[in-house]
Amino acid sequence: MNITAIIIDDERKAIAILKNKLKRYCPNINVIYETQDPVDGIKNIKELKPQLLFLDIAMPEINGFEVLKKFENPDFEIIFATAFDDYAIKAINHCAIGYLVKPIDNQDLISAVNNAAKNIENKSSLLKNKQLIENLGISKNSNKKIVIPSVQGLEFIKIEDILHCEGDGGYTKIHLKDAKPMLSSNSIGHFNKLLENNGFYLVHKSHLINTNHIEKYLNEGYVVLQNNIKVPVSRNRRVDFLKNLKN
Repeated sequence: MNITAIIIDDERKAIAILKNKLKRYCPNINVIYETQDPVDGIKNIKELKPQLLFLDIAMPEINGFEVLKKFENPDFEIIFATAFDDYAIKAINHCAIGYLVKPIDNQDLISAVNNAAKNIENKSSLLKNKQLIENLGISKNSNKKIVIPSVQGLEFIKIEDILHCEGDGGYTKIHLKDAKPMLSSNSIGHFNKLLENNGFYLVHKSHLINTNHIEKYLNEGYVVLQNNIKVPVSRNRRVDFLKNLKN
C-alpha cells in the first residue's frame, strides 16, 4: 500500500538521508512534506493529514513528544527518530510505537515501515499515541501502561498489575493480579529491557518479577508473590537480588 508521510527533523542533512533511504528501500512511502521547524510541521500535519509521521525527538524549543501533545486525536502512525535518549526509547516501547536510532540502519527502517503499514491498516495508531501522551504525563509507575499486541488487537496493561513475566521459548506469559495470564510473542529479554527501571528484576533467565508484589523470600531460593505465586531465583543471582531488595 502507498503511504503518505511527513518528516520533521531540525537537521537538514538528517531529512535528506532519510528521504534517500525511503526512496531506495521503501518506495511505497510518499513524502508529501518535510520541515526543520516543528511548529510548521504541526500546521502541515493538520492541513495535509499524513498517514505516517517521521518525527525527531531531540529538537530545540519543541521536542517530538511536545509535537505529539499538540493533537487532540493523533490518528497518524509515528516512527520516532532518536540519537541516544534511553528514556525516550523506553516510553515509546511501552506503547508499541516504532522508533529508529540514528544513524538509521537500512533493515531497521524497512522493518519499522512494514510495521507502520500494518498498524495503519489495523487503525491502531490513535489508541497507542494517546497512551504515550498519557504515560509521558505520569511521574510514577502506578498508572503507567504498556501496550501488548495480541491476536484480538492491542491490550493496554497497567505496569502495577503485572506480577511477573515468564519466558517460554521466544514467547512470554504475563501473569496479572486480577486477570488471566496473557501470552506475548515478544521474548522475556524484551520485557526485561522494557520494565527493568520500573521495579522489575530478572531473578531467573525465564522469570522477571515485579518486586512490588513480593510477599516473602524463601531460603531455598524462591520468591513468593501475591496470589501465592512461587518463582525460582537462580543461584548465581541470589546475592545480587537480595542486595537489590535491601537497597
